[in-house]
Amino acid sequence: GMLGRILFAWWKGSRLDCNAKQWRLFADILNDVAMFLEIMAPIYPIFFTMTVCTSNLAKCIVSVAGGATRAALTMHQARRNNMADVSAKDSSQETLVNLAGLLVSLLMLPLVSACPSFSLGCFFFLTALHIYANYRAVRALVLETLNEGRLRLVLKHFLQRGDVLGPTSANQMEPLWTGFWPSLSLSLGVPLHCLISSVFELQQLVEGHQEPYLLRWDKSQRQVQVVLSQMAGPETILRAATHGLVLEALQGNGPLPRELEELRNQVQAGPEKDSWVIVRETHQVLDELFPKFLKGLQDAGWKTEKHQLEVDEWRATWLLSPEKKIL
Repeated sequence: GMLGRILFAWWKGSRLDCNAKQWRLFADILNDVAMFLEIMAPIYPIFFTMTVCTSNLAKCIVSVAGGATRAALTMHQARRNNMADVSAKDSSQETLVNLAGLLVSLLMLPLVSACPSFSLGCFFFLTALHIYANYRAVRALVLETLNEGRLRLVLKHFLQRGDVLGPTSANQMEPLWTGFWPSLSLSLGVPLHCLISSVFELQQLVEGHQEPYLLRWDKSQRQVQVVLSQMAGPETILRAATHGLVLEALQGNGPLPRELEELRNQVQAGPEKDSWVIVRETHQVLDELFPKFLKGLQDAGWKTEKHQLEVDEWRATWLLSPEKKIL
């Protein structure tokens, strides 16, 4: 259990901030699964040790995912920078609920202990109620920062209709069950050697734009990798993520602006154009499109000075076009 806790924190730690709502719901469900395993362990003595160890492993993962997402959501709820106050009140509420649960369980225990099937039925009913209540609570959250899922929804609406969804609408539409497996693999902040293996390839990626990021698009694998400059700030990272999702839109269906529709026809017609050529042309489209999108985000109430996109720590320095200055 302790080893699993360490490995889970190392493997998924950076993603807990990006998808706090999904991981909060995951932790609640996994905690219920762990309790079910503990109930079932005495029924099958031959598997008792393995069942209890699995339950303990699940609870250790719950402690990491639940604790991390609680901290992230507490920061969201501390609207007056009063995180300590919100955290203290949240802890007090949890203590009160646990006390009430203890009292109810002491009253119910004599009534259900003589009938194991009735006890199990009560467990399933209360577990279903618990999952539903947590789902409704998570669905009610309105986060004003953009992660990949919310950015995908907002950008799709912008490309199709020309206006930007507000935080309330986008959060209501954000997937909670399927958000773990996006259709596009978007990697931000990757090492430079993941994109290029020669100076010529670097020149291809730099040519035609002066943005402080380099992007490689693998159409067949539906994968976008982005190298960030030392100068890249939140707005640059937001543009790079938008760029990757625009490339995803070129492989999909649905209405697009005229200039992107022409590019989609070229992409879907066949592999005549190299992917780096399409990337260079989308840079030019975004030079006009992204400022409008960014202003629409700010007007709709999104906080663009920070984000919840998953970004690795690698940064690089390179020369822009000859007429441009060094980053």
